Amino acid sequence: MKDLGNASFVLGIEIHHDRTREILGLSQKGYIERVLDRFNMKSCKPCTTPIQKGEKLSKSQCPKDDDETAKMDKVPFASAVGSLMYAQVCTRPDIAFVVNVLGRYLSNLGLPHWQAAKRVMRYLQGTKDYMLTYRRSNHIELTGYSDSDYGGCPDDFKSTSGCIFMLVEGAVS
Repeated sequence: MKDLGNASFVLGIEIHHDRTREILGLSQKGYIERVLDRFNMKSCKPCTTPIQKGEKLSKSQCPKDDDETAKMDKVPFASAVGSLMYAQVCTRPDIAFVVNVLGRYLSNLGLPHWQAAKRVMRYLQGTKDYMLTYRRSNHIELTGYSDSDYGGCPDDFKSTSGCIFMLVEGAVS
């Protein structure tokens, strides 16, 4: 065993220490750049939100015939959603809602679903420098937030809900 000093990179997550300001940051900038490169989105135009306000993805946007299905079978949608999911779970809770919605269409995606996944990548292009930040604190308090869209799925009228827990001003779950 060998001591290599402070960790700076683990499982695709960059660890940033700022001891003077007592801050620890976790970033996936390198991972996001590799994902954008893999899906030919490296030079895409960034956007400010991961999903357009009011946009509803539904089963009605799935392919209606064999030709459309064959065309969409060539799209690496499942791989893209999986890549987005890894970023979401590790350091990017801001894309959790849209990744959850996209996951509903892994087996039968339509063009609007693929365009929505590419929009998330465009959002990541503009925000790849974002990181989870934890500050040293003598007052450790766990804070939780939750929300639901109350029957927002146009297919079955089920709600999509989510929650986030924060510890010392950084997301932990």
